[in-house]
Amino acid sequence: MKLIAAGISHKTAPVELRERLAVQRSEVVDIAGTVKLLGHLDEIVLLSTCNRVEIYGTTRQTDSDIKSLLQLLCSEPRDLEPHIYLYEEADAVRHLLRVAAGLDSMVLGETEITGQIKNAYETAREAELTGPVLNRLFQKAFQTFSDDLANKSVMVIGAGEMAERCVQLLVKKGVRSIFVSSRSFDRAIDLANRCGGDAVCFGYCLFEMRDVDVVVAATSSGQSLLALDDMENLMKARRNRPLLLIDLSVPRNIDPAASQLENVTLYNIDDLEALARQGAQARERELATCHQIIEAHVAALTEKLNAEDKRLSAKERKNRWMPDPLTTPSNLLPTAA
Repeated sequence: MKLIAAGISHKTAPVELRERLAVQRSEVVDIAGTVKLLGHLDEIVLLSTCNRVEIYGTTRQTDSDIKSLLQLLCSEPRDLEPHIYLYEEADAVRHLLRVAAGLDSMVLGETEITGQIKNAYETAREAELTGPVLNRLFQKAFQTFSDDLANKSVMVIGAGEMAERCVQLLVKKGVRSIFVSSRSFDRAIDLANRCGGDAVCFGYCLFEMRDVDVVVAATSSGQSLLALDDMENLMKARRNRPLLLIDLSVPRNIDPAASQLENVTLYNIDDLEALARQGAQARERELATCHQIIEAHVAALTEKLNAEDKRLSAKERKNRWMPDPLTTPSNLLPTAA
């Protein structure tokens, strides 16, 4: 069985061509099923984003024209050959891990693609388009590059445009639970409902902060909403469990003196801009480490997939049908001379 990854991306094709191949989410299952059938694929995951359209699959055909399958996605006849990349076996594993890590993205290290890959995989799995090979491959990719926010709870203070953008980003990051608090409780309810979170009455937000990991202030209020005394009492109630405060507001909503409290980390918008610059530099330095991690996983996963393929092949040979003379039709048996 051969593992393949084929597609086009922002690196190989202009947006005018990528949009010709883009697949609407509501059509992914049907189109992937058609590609799987016509391409003689045993398993398939179809990934379609604004920056890439890719087919991951397995096949027993040694002469399959995988690149031609992408033509099935194109809304009109186009010469796709110069824009398509094709990876097989270990190279296909390596490509998926690079994409999942954000190393192949337009913005180096961005993690939105990880969520998009998860959605594509879950859609294929629920439609029974995947099997043991792609299940193992994609699950390993998610384990390798899991997001630290997945097990965190966050409270966002505010319900305006900035707060909404923050909530949308948290949802994409897979945050475990989101609480929204605002002086306008109706707006807090509306935003919380749209993100699958919980609304908190502004008067009770300090009480609810006892159990969250992160608090984000994103309001247009011109006064401080979290005073030093409030934070001191909160940390006593939390028994000094670490708390991250992020103040996106201008003027600031959180008393800067709160950063002096034990186990409290406070970032304002200037701090975040500095961190973003440092993060970009750090990502460049960490590229070599990321490549080493990927190569280690490629070797280990390829070995497991090859072993599984050999085991399945041996099982198929063992279970292959053999004629039974006792049940063979008489007209197929040799006649007596």
